[in-house]
Amino acid sequence: MQPATGAGRRRADRRSRRDRRRERRRKSGASLWSRVTRLRTRLEARFPLITHLMSHLISVNVLDSATRLAAQTFLTAVPLLFVVASIAPQGLREQFVSSVHALFGLTGGAESELNKALLGTGDPSDELRQTTGAVSGLMVLISATACSRAMQRLCERAWSLRGASARVAAWRWVAWLAAWMVMIGLSGSLHTGFGLGLWLGLPLLLLTEIGMWWWTQHLLLAARVPWPALLPGALLTGAALSVLTSTASLYVPRVLNHSLDKYGSLGAVFTLLSWLITLCVVVTLCVTAGAVVAREPWAARRLGTPEPPADS
Repeated sequence: MQPATGAGRRRADRRSRRDRRRERRRKSGASLWSRVTRLRTRLEARFPLITHLMSHLISVNVLDSATRLAAQTFLTAVPLLFVVASIAPQGLREQFVSSVHALFGLTGGAESELNKALLGTGDPSDELRQTTGAVSGLMVLISATACSRAMQRLCERAWSLRGASARVAAWRWVAWLAAWMVMIGLSGSLHTGFGLGLWLGLPLLLLTEIGMWWWTQHLLLAARVPWPALLPGALLTGAALSVLTSTASLYVPRVLNHSLDKYGSLGAVFTLLSWLITLCVVVTLCVTAGAVVAREPWAARRLGTPEPPADS
């Protein structure tokens, strides 16, 4: 009986040691969670803006909104750019090409593909090009409003507003697309300061980007938020995109040429889509952050920001 008793005692000791270790781990976990909770409470009290921003970014679902916007831009707005270039006069097509070159610094195969797409190849008659372009342009313009609607939903989510009715918003979708086509056409001249250099071009590009995103929010929100309250989002978005587009020539041409050489046109498609997703994530973050900043008490008093809807 003694061996059996000794074996039972040893099993009991092992169970006891396991129970003590389990209890220590439980207490350690509870203590760690308590410290994390206290730290979060102190941060929320000291930096409420960060807490509000993180909470709002989760509710907006940044990655989902940015991916949807990038997909709609790639599938509808980019084809619209090519169609507009195909029916535009030669001088305007060259202006589009100059703008893309200035913004991205394209070289090699990427530059050749861009010239082929926007300036055209072969020698079709102008009448055929104009006829085909007009029909295609009408269809692509109708489908391109999906990009406008995606941007409108992003702005409404950022400001916790209900969707505007199609009757109120329809003309705004077309106006937004038209304004951005003009912006793209002028971006090359803006970037070079209309030939005077980057010392003038970069500030001009920054101010134009800020103005466009200020107007974009006002337009697509159907003027439901006052102009001053939209300024933080415009400043953040315009500054971030100006930095991205100004530095794109350091990255985009090399990656795009590598993709073209290794994978052909399919590689260029994935590279372009990845770049669009990056831009749309930045836009989503900045527009959302701008809405959060504008609703902070210290900013709301100065900007006249309206209270969020009760059911938001």
